[in-house]
Amino acid sequence: MKISNLLKIIVFTISISSCTNEKSKVTKASDYNTYLKTSENKNIQLAHTEIDFWQKKYDIDPNQTSYLVQLSGYYTSLFEATFEVNDLYKAEELLVKVNSDLKYTEVGPIRALAKNYITQHRFREALTLANKALKIGEGFKETQKLLFDVNMELGNYTDAKKNLSKFYNTEDFDYLIRMAKWNDHIGDLPTAITLMEKATKKAELNDNKTLKIWSYSNLGDMYGHAGRISDSYNYYLKTLKEDENNYYALKGIAWIAFSHEKNTKEANRIIDIIAKKHNSPDFKLFKAELAEFNKNEQEKNKHILDYFESLKNRNYGVMYNKYNAILLADNKKDAVKALEIAYQEIKNRPTPESYDLLAWANFNLGNTKKALDICEKHIINKSFEPEINYHLAEIYKANKMTDKIKPFKEDLLSSIYELGPNMKEKIEKL
Repeated sequence: MKISNLLKIIVFTISISSCTNEKSKVTKASDYNTYLKTSENKNIQLAHTEIDFWQKKYDIDPNQTSYLVQLSGYYTSLFEATFEVNDLYKAEELLVKVNSDLKYTEVGPIRALAKNYITQHRFREALTLANKALKIGEGFKETQKLLFDVNMELGNYTDAKKNLSKFYNTEDFDYLIRMAKWNDHIGDLPTAITLMEKATKKAELNDNKTLKIWSYSNLGDMYGHAGRISDSYNYYLKTLKEDENNYYALKGIAWIAFSHEKNTKEANRIIDIIAKKHNSPDFKLFKAELAEFNKNEQEKNKHILDYFESLKNRNYGVMYNKYNAILLADNKKDAVKALEIAYQEIKNRPTPESYDLLAWANFNLGNTKKALDICEKHIINKSFEPEINYHLAEIYKANKMTDKIKPFKEDLLSSIYELGPNMKEKIEKL
């Protein structure tokens, strides 16, 4: 693996130590109940008010493309607050019109459309737009940041590292968060956390509410991955203090209640409340995990069916391909469908994560040697994601390569919090 053996030992030791020190209950309903009871979402109200304002201005003066840029921004905000995907598509429609009217000559609208495509997981189209902005030349560093984001999503890691070097500045928030992402990618979580902490301090120093919300919620995630559950919880609470409707932080707290405390009742309560305000299909998969932990197979299957039904009711494009491929692969009769999605994902973004979907689908179809071949060519030493490592261990086991399993098993057992308690028994059986 790229990560050094010493660093692996340090990370494993920290994780085990953290788990040992944090056996006690972390969450307290009185800390976050007020956020669950919030009926008004000021972000949604603001977006609707601004959309109405800019739409009226545009209706009076339809030659002002800048009004459409404003409109697209608030439709994007509306999508982020509700996960109503049609708002994302409306933002795209407006940005396409702006860029068409401007004949793709201004970098701002071009980059805005590229970011919209990233959200939709249309990464190749986003890369084309980013390169178009680069050729124009204006706002060079901002375009390099965008190129880093897209290349990371596409698995173009050499290009991404080059992009990162083009806006090197250890005092710049945007550089720090991307450097944190890079270190997380190469398996150096402690350094990633240090960089994110430094970026967070800059957001606080500038009292930038948007950046504080983003930083706090991401630190909440990273602390959780490092086994620092109390820190994770506290940063989700800090997120909510800045944004009382932040569903992501509430979902993070629900995960702590489930994965750390095994309190499925409280996790279900939190998810049921926020799912009424936010349309993310993820919540149905979360509830399926909770039902599985409670040994309620019927309830689990119901939530999975509800998940697929929600995808039919709203066209999310390829945004949920990863989830779909894993779910279908785990059900052997649907594994052929998973194979089709995996090939589509590889075409869209040939990352180790996409090849993992292909390997896992082949494994579940009984093509264990082919699955191993895919892992050896495209996955091993290229990803440190616990879920991928679990798949790899299962594939090693199926190929009777038992000597390869032990180091993965140790790492996976230290990642139970991230993977979820349903994985513990499966890992122990490796």
